[in-house]
Amino acid sequence: MPELSADILAAYRAQSFHLPPAPRLQNPDEALAWVNQRGFTFFWPIKGIIFPSLWVTVAGDRPVADAHDDPAHVTWGWKDGALGLRRWYYAKVLRKKATMISLEIAPYFYALSENYGAPEEDHLTMYEEGRLTLAAKLVYEAILKEGALNTIDLRKAARLTSKQSDSEFNRALEVLQADFKILPVGVAQAGAWNYAFIYDIGARHYPDLPEKARHIDEAAAREKLVELYFRSVGAAQLRDVVKLFGWGPEITLRAVKRLMVSEQVMGGISLQNQSGEWYALSQLLSG
Repeated sequence: MPELSADILAAYRAQSFHLPPAPRLQNPDEALAWVNQRGFTFFWPIKGIIFPSLWVTVAGDRPVADAHDDPAHVTWGWKDGALGLRRWYYAKVLRKKATMISLEIAPYFYALSENYGAPEEDHLTMYEEGRLTLAAKLVYEAILKEGALNTIDLRKAARLTSKQSDSEFNRALEVLQADFKILPVGVAQAGAWNYAFIYDIGARHYPDLPEKARHIDEAAAREKLVELYFRSVGAAQLRDVVKLFGWGPEITLRAVKRLMVSEQVMGGISLQNQSGEWYALSQLLSG
């Protein structure tokens, strides 16, 4: 069984995660270039998931700071300032956590969503089949009817203003974002904190997204996303890929095997000082 050096993997991840000695990202344009290079990233590092995040490119490899004046929180301003500008696709997607996706790669994600080109109808099919909650249906229909709404006005329009509906409303926002039905497009000075996201329909904010995704079949979409995943992390076990994307093991393995056929990824390898079977970029094992 071929073995991958832990030092080689660490050096590769330092480069793809933009760790020192790479210079810290300094401005929104550099952030955009980095997201486009990676294809998709997290905004914050996510516990239990090894994957690049914008925070780390500025803060280094350390936990997100509680202090509001931490210099690395400049990333918050970059993210908020880009909402609505169509520089990237930002929403709670992977693991229902804040994800930044290049506009080139967004159609591959959209091709795997339950959106089939009819934003006025797709959600109804999901609801009738029991795959969308009533709260999510009400939230989506409120935005569909009224246009972009901030969180406070959206709760009112969806008739989910009671304290008891807090969790239902928040879950609805997460589910709808993860399926590319809605996304934040701005920030309003509303609510107790004078800070509330403004949400709009994904296909309305990016009207060309459904058409771009229409020509991508599911197998090709999964292969592309898994390829970019390995381009970021270098090596992983199958369970890591499943955990990030939320696909079943069999479907995930098929995508990985397509990369093995094209010789971009090698399987059946070991990682120094780690147990189990690993998959890795072929370039890390060459020579």
